[in-house]
Amino acid sequence: MGEHNAVVAIYNTHTEAEAAIKELKRAAFNIEKLSIVGKDYHTEEHVVGYYNAGDRMKYWGKLGALWGSIWGWFIGAAFFAIPGVGPVLVAGPLVGWILGALEGAVITGGLTAIGAGLFSLGIPKDSVLNYETALKANKFILLAHGTAEETAHARSIIQTTRPHSMETHTTAVEEPSSVA
Repeated sequence: MGEHNAVVAIYNTHTEAEAAIKELKRAAFNIEKLSIVGKDYHTEEHVVGYYNAGDRMKYWGKLGALWGSIWGWFIGAAFFAIPGVGPVLVAGPLVGWILGALEGAVITGGLTAIGAGLFSLGIPKDSVLNYETALKANKFILLAHGTAEETAHARSIIQTTRPHSMETHTTAVEEPSSVA
């Protein structure tokens, strides 16, 4: 048996989420174990575009300053148009979990693609629904994952950034058996 450990924080603004990411980076938390999810404000402006630049993402749009200043730290990024939520940008390992859930048809009743990715990480459905509601309300979701020690470290740092809310999730998962 292995474990999935995650700390999920919700921030009211992109500025708060960016400050948390910078604080985690300054405290030497492994940025490759962070994911961020957010969307642009309701506006007539639309995403102008995004592209990969050698495993790094570039983005232009309403929140280009936010995404531009931190986007380059993340490996893996995606843009999703989610019914009922709108255009959503995701950066970090959560992108792979979302794609894995979509490819494996793991969409659980009532969850968006982002919710399916979180659920596949072992986050309980009621918490996932809360995160999806926060996203619909234009909040930003920051996810730190890793060993129990890494997530405890992340939690202690994230607490200092005063998120709107924060939860820690630990789930035992069965490791695939090897054939000798």
